[in-house]
Amino acid sequence: MLKVSGINQYYGGSHILRNLGFEAKLGEVTVVLGRNGVGKTTLLKSLMGVVLVKTGSIQLDGQNITRDMPYERVRKGVGYVPQGREIFGRLTVEENLRMGLAYKPGSTPIPPELFELFPVLNQMTNRRGGDLSGGQQQQLAIARALAARPKLLILDEPTEGIQPSIIKDIGRVIRMLADRKTMAIVLVEQYYDFAAELADQYLVMERGEIVQSGRGEQMETDGVRRRMSI
Repeated sequence: MLKVSGINQYYGGSHILRNLGFEAKLGEVTVVLGRNGVGKTTLLKSLMGVVLVKTGSIQLDGQNITRDMPYERVRKGVGYVPQGREIFGRLTVEENLRMGLAYKPGSTPIPPELFELFPVLNQMTNRRGGDLSGGQQQQLAIARALAARPKLLILDEPTEGIQPSIIKDIGRVIRMLADRKTMAIVLVEQYYDFAAELADQYLVMERGEIVQSGRGEQMETDGVRRRMSI
């Protein structure tokens, strides 16, 4: 579903992503791990088009999207949940969800499935997003990204600042979405146990490069936990 080949990204004179490449398959969760400052969020912003890569290519379902703007990538099937959630605090839950359908006709209904995945949102449709707890806001951000039924779902540290019970709920939804075989999921995560539980494929980044990769079930054997703790 996603093929990234030889991408390089710079901020000023700093080389942030270094000839980075990988593939994310339909029906799988690809987990990207690494310490702070290694380029994980820059990678996701590059996939979304928030920052354009200097060189290399990004293909989604066989289409080259390397130079597409973010709204064009959304139309082609990319859903993005940024770090920090970035929901619209003054808009209601329903209005936030409709933002995920912004490029579709105004009469397009909110998919009922979103309320099945996140039942708490069904009870709060008229509540402002800023009045929700951190965990509820994260669920809203994921639901907003899912509203347009993406082919690729990108999540940047969805467990950050979230209570354990909601982390479990979010993990359950991610696994359920992957198992449907309708999308590929790329997940950046610092919480090792959460990542290891979900990963079909893992990638470890250091200094803008992928230095280790493998199948999720091999993470412990491959010493990924130890690498993360160094």
